[in-house]
This record gives sequence, C-alpha cells and structure tokens, in this order.
Amino acid sequence: ALNRNTEVEFQRNRERYEFLKWGQKAFSNFRVVPPMTGIVHQVNLEYLADVVMTKDENGNLVAYPDTLVGTDSHTTMINGLGVVGWGVGGIEAEAVMLGQPMDMLLPDVIGFKLYSKLSEGVTATDLVLTVTQMLRKKGVVDKFVEFFGEGLSNMSLTDRATIANMAPEYGATMGYFPVDEETLRYMRLTARSEETVARTEAYMRAQGLFHEAGMPDPEYTDTLELDLGSVVPSLAGPKRPQDRVALTDMQDTFRKALTAPVKDRGYELSGDALNREATFGTNGGSQKMKHGAIVIAAITSCTNTSNPSVMLAAGLVAKKAVEKGLNVKPYVKTSLAPGSLVVTEYLKNAGLIEPLSKLGFNVIAYGCTTCIGNSGPLPGEVAKAVTGSDLVAAAVISGNRNFEGRVHPLVKANFLASPPLVVAYALAGTVDIDLNNEPLGTDQNNQPVYLKDLWPSQQEISEAIELNIKAEMFRSKYEDVFSGSDMWKEIKVKEGDLFEWSDESTYIHHPPFFQTLTLDLPSVQEIKGARALGVFGDSITTDHISPAGNIAADSPAGKFLQERGVQPKDFNSYGSRRGNDLVMARGTFANIRLKNIMVAPKEGNWTRYDGQEMSIFDAAMKYKEAGVPTIVLAGKEYGTGSSRDWAAKGPMLQGVKAVIAESFERIHRSNLVGMGVLPLRFAEGQNAESLGLDGSEVFDIEGLNDSIQPKGELTIKAKKTDGKIIEFKAIALLNTDVEVNYYRNGGILHTVLRNLVK
Repeated sequence: ALNRNTEVEFQRNRERYEFLKWGQKAFSNFRVVPPMTGIVHQVNLEYLADVVMTKDENGNLVAYPDTLVGTDSHTTMINGLGVVGWGVGGIEAEAVMLGQPMDMLLPDVIGFKLYSKLSEGVTATDLVLTVTQMLRKKGVVDKFVEFFGEGLSNMSLTDRATIANMAPEYGATMGYFPVDEETLRYMRLTARSEETVARTEAYMRAQGLFHEAGMPDPEYTDTLELDLGSVVPSLAGPKRPQDRVALTDMQDTFRKALTAPVKDRGYELSGDALNREATFGTNGGSQKMKHGAIVIAAITSCTNTSNPSVMLAAGLVAKKAVEKGLNVKPYVKTSLAPGSLVVTEYLKNAGLIEPLSKLGFNVIAYGCTTCIGNSGPLPGEVAKAVTGSDLVAAAVISGNRNFEGRVHPLVKANFLASPPLVVAYALAGTVDIDLNNEPLGTDQNNQPVYLKDLWPSQQEISEAIELNIKAEMFRSKYEDVFSGSDMWKEIKVKEGDLFEWSDESTYIHHPPFFQTLTLDLPSVQEIKGARALGVFGDSITTDHISPAGNIAADSPAGKFLQERGVQPKDFNSYGSRRGNDLVMARGTFANIRLKNIMVAPKEGNWTRYDGQEMSIFDAAMKYKEAGVPTIVLAGKEYGTGSSRDWAAKGPMLQGVKAVIAESFERIHRSNLVGMGVLPLRFAEGQNAESLGLDGSEVFDIEGLNDSIQPKGELTIKAKKTDGKIIEFKAIALLNTDVEVNYYRNGGILHTVLRNLVK
C-alpha cells in the first residue's frame, strides 16, 4: 500500500513538486523536506528545532530563543519542546517571508496547573481531550496558555507535545511548556548534538527560563487546574473535538445523538429511521450494519503518532488481539499513517508492525491522510450499504479534528480517540457498544474477549519504549532528510528567477490577487447594497468554508475539472489543488454538511439568489457580474479549525466584502484582514437570529472611510423585502494600526508589494 500510494502521490502531484523544487533552486534561504518523510510538525519536533539558536553579529556569537510560525494551525506542537511558535495563514507567512514583521496585541496568559499523575490505563490522548474540553469552556481564543505545576515532572515530552499540538482545538494561540530536564533528555534521545543541548541549558538557565521543581508559581492573567489522576479514558465527538465523551458514556452519548436536534449536533432521527440497517456481503457470508457501524478506523495525525506511548500501546493491543484470534470487522477501512519514519522503525523493533498489519493497520503513508480528509473512497459495497440505508456511519480516528464532512463525506459521526482505542473499536466494528462491559469478540475457544484483556499496562508500555527507542534511530532517519527518495531526485525542473506559468495546468495557476493593484492607495469606501451569500450558525469551521478533501463530480469545482479533461478518478483533493484559484474559488463553501439557514433544511453548497436555489459559487458570480457586493452572516466561533488561508482567499474571490459574526477564531480573523475582507462582530447579545435577519435583506455598512480606527464601531442597515429597516452596530475587528493599514491597502499582499515598490 505504501509503495503504491507513493507512486500515485508523485504522479498526481508532480506539478506541485516541480514548483517546490523550482523554489528551492531559485531562493537561497528556502529548503524543502521532501514528500513521504513525515508530517512537518513531527519533523520540527524530532529534528529541525534547535530550542536556542545562534548567529554572528559584528563578530560576536549571539544566542537567542528559537521561534516558529507555520502555515498549519498545529504548528503549536513545538510548544511542547519549549519553543514559542504558532500557526498563521499562508497569506501572513508569505508577508513574513517578504520581510513584513508579525504584529499582535499583547495576549493574556492563562496558567494551567497540572498536578498528580495519570492513572493506570489512561493515555495522553485522554488527557488532551480533557484539556481541550476545559479550555474551550474557559475561553482562550487570542490567549497564550502556559502549563505549570508539579504534574509536569510526571509527563514525558511527547505527552506535552500532544497537548501543545491541540492548542487550535482549545482555541489558544499557544499551549506552552517551559524548558526543563525532560526537554534536555528528549533532545538527547532525538540525537541533537551535545553542543546544542548544552547551549540550550546554559542559555535558559542564564535567562531565568529553565523550569525546576519547587520553583514558585509564575503570575498569570488567570489560572485553572487539573488533577491528572482525575482523567479517564475518553473520546471526543461526534462533530467537534471539544465534545469529550468518557468511554463509559460512549454508547449512551451516541444513542442520544441519533435523536438529538441537528442544532444540538445531533442527527434528528425518529421512528423507523432509528432502526435502519443494511446487509454487507463478504466472502464469509453477510454482516449487518446499523447506525454507528465503524467504516473508518485510522491511526493518523501528528497529534498522536508522534507519541510513542500511545503508538506502542496500539501495537500491544493489536498483538494481544491477534494472539486471541480476533479480527477487524470486514466493513472497517483501517490504516496507519505514522508522522515520521522513526515511528515505523520503533514499531518494527518492538515486533508490533506485523500484528498491526494483520488487523489491516498497514503503513499507507507518512502524512496527514485521514486526519485531513484524505481517507480515500470506501469499498463499493460498504458505500452502497451506507447510502442505501442512509446510515449514520462512524469513524474512529486518532486525529485532532472531527468536523462534519472532514473525514469522509459518507461518515456522519466522527470520534477522536487514542491509537489503542482506535484498534479496539475496529475490532468491535461499532460505536454503539459499551466497551467496558461488552466483548469486542470471541477468541479461538469461543470465549468472550473484553477490552481489559487486551489493554497493556503502563509497565508494558514503558518497557517497550525503553527497549525499542534509541537516539541512533533519529540520527539515521534524519541524516539525509533533505535528499528525498529516488522519485523526488528524478524530478527535473528549469532554473530561473521567475516561474514559468502554464495555462494548461489544473494544479498551478497564475493567481489574480494583484490584477487590480495600483501604486496609489485607494480610498476606503462604505459597503452599499450588499447581499448575503450565507447565514450560518455557530462553529462554522474553515473545513466548512474551504474543504480539504474529496472533490464531488457534480460540484462547481468537479464540473470545472471535467471541462478541462480531468477525470473524477484524477481529481485528487481540494488540498492538492490549492495552487489553482479557479478550482479553489469554486470549492469555497463546498462542504456537503454546510448548513445555510437561507435554504434550510438543505445541506451543502447552496444558497438563494433572487428566490432561486443555486450553488453558492454560481450565486456569487451572478452578484459579482452585476457589481453587487456580498457578505456572510454567522454565529460564534466562525473560522475555527485549520489555519487554511483559502477560507479567506476563496470568499474574497467570490466577491465577499465582509463577514459579520458573533465571534471569530484567531487565525481566520487575521486571514480575512489579510485578504481585505472586513471581519465584523455583532454587538454583545446580538446575532442574526435576534435581529431577525434571514439573508433576504439588502445591507449597507456605514462609517467605513480613510479614518477608520482599530476596533471602530460601524452602523449596519438591513432593508427587508417589505421595506422595513433593521439598524444595528458592529465592531470592525481590525485590531491594530497595522491591520487597519492592511485593510486600507486591500490586504497584506498589496501592502507588502506597495512597500517593496517604494
């Protein structure tokens, strides 16, 4: 599977790889870690980060802290190593590369005190899901979180990295752990040089940044605390990562979700619909599939595959299951995608690759895969069973996000879990089960096998780590990290300072972002006569706005590709097409689970234009051709999830001038400003519903002019179809003078280019 997937990866993405290779040759300070090496965050953690860096300044060697910004929200994983870093949109990163400084409001710092230690049988995944739930409830958007307390001494660095990784899920800019002896131990384990380790310790101690047990607690803006001993085995879902479910409550939670209203993240089934089932045929006969049948079980994502304790635990569960003769249910699609080559190495050393493979958890790639939605199609018979009976099929993955439509378009219930629980649920074949009290299957003697019979002890896991993970593994796997495979080496590219665009390419297209650029700064104009493209509720994610996964054949993007001779089997994913604005503009608001109140209860990329239902893209183009500006209305947490800049670029290309929401996620708000789209926040206690807005109105946004100030108040007038005017206030979330300047320029890219010309 790995070899075949690698071949397909290089065939489909050759144009993208050629572009990257050209960039590596064209720019002296740009390096590429080739494909199939690992996930960027894990490579940062295991190899690239120095923690303390040095440079020559006028003949003096100057030491300073390592810092990082990355174009993926899970860049925060590096906080576990004591490195300050966070995710930004690609727009902001491009500006940084061109010399633009990063600015931000000085954030509140929330202290999260940890004490005691995890109980037997509890994993780092259970802990991070608990932390995510607590911090989402606390409210830490635009804030730093720093972990402190005696509990740190009972946490491995990889456990810390797991918690830091999910900072975007709990909403924080960072989830920071200070440098201490455990940091130094991990640096040695991952084959950092003794010079690097010694420099890190000396610098951090000299600066008062080295954490030691017994130190007084730092002062924070606010604090909360957690007894690690209170954490229990958990999952999260079925639609959001902050919705933690204790393993003991899992069956009951799923059953309640089946009947709960859609607005409460349920499926609103009743009567006969609750008892729907399908028959799935196999070589050994037939199997019944009901609501909750697990069709995807994936050990995936940087969050968990970077952590040896949960990866080895998964292998040990698989080993015991194989020894007892258990098998994964035939309708479950299984996969294993390690975050780095080292993971495969230590699983092999421990003798655990084989039992995982026997259960179908074969190594398929070194990348994000299922976590980002690249799960591939379900087997035909399984897909037919799910769609034919309209089942609420489930996925259990060790990922970090489970938003609607993200993992797979046919999977409605998505649960996050630790790798060993992923294996256990694959054996059970359903989430409609009490794993603590019901058997996962029967052994060779027809005796029931329970989760407790397979679950490894902490001693077993610790011994496996001690025996099988060595510094030499990291040294050998990373010594030629920039060289790449033979397939990478065989890619030939033309050299030159300018890239040669091809009008025929459906992957790389000359973007239109500078077509309207003038040297003179344009005047800021009020937005008049705007129409709504969509009216959305709470927790609209960047996956809803700009999906990364499957491109449907009948979608605007799918039709566009077919018109250019691309067959559906070669569509690849939205994520792979991000170099082509013509595809991505059509893919904006294309999530099949998107709920636009303007066309409720219909789901998908639909809106209403002049009383007629049509795709959001088609309506946007009609408005654009007529010179009519458009806006989006939304609830709380608009733009949560990935740092996906196309969730701002796409709406801008569709003609969206403003987004009015109750609250925004940090990175997405910044991305909107970066593309010249105005983020507006309803006044406290108001929203579209309370104001009686349904999307049929004509909107005027007044008070926009060259004198606009950070967080200035604007007046919005919405004219109903009967002529009634609804007037309300909103705050322009341009947080700094720099952001005001970006908006006045039409976005960050226009700002940087005008500055370069000057």
